[in-house]
Amino acid sequence: MSEKDSEVLRAKYLDYCSAQVADLLLFLSPDEIYLLAQRAARERGESGEVSYMRMVQVATEWLARKITLPPFEIWVDDYLAHPDRYEEYFMGLWESELVRPHEH
Repeated sequence: MSEKDSEVLRAKYLDYCSAQVADLLLFLSPDEIYLLAQRAARERGESGEVSYMRMVQVATEWLARKITLPPFEIWVDDYLAHPDRYEEYFMGLWESELVRPHEH
């Protein structure tokens, strides 16, 4: 597999993982997002009100830690065998990952 192919697959994998977390985030009510963010802020020793954007960020981070996503290597094997199963999950983020300059 070429380095370019590997970069494309890695970008698609990250897009897939993001889509999975985003789908789950939609199941949380605004009240649940608020409660998650407040609890996380207290655990971190933060005080004061948390902005809505921060609440969503905290809820997203919490969900990402709680769900089980396949490791990259397993995902790649399944994706290469059945790419059509994954197309609906891509949000297009993987394309922007490829045009971003690489940080060294």
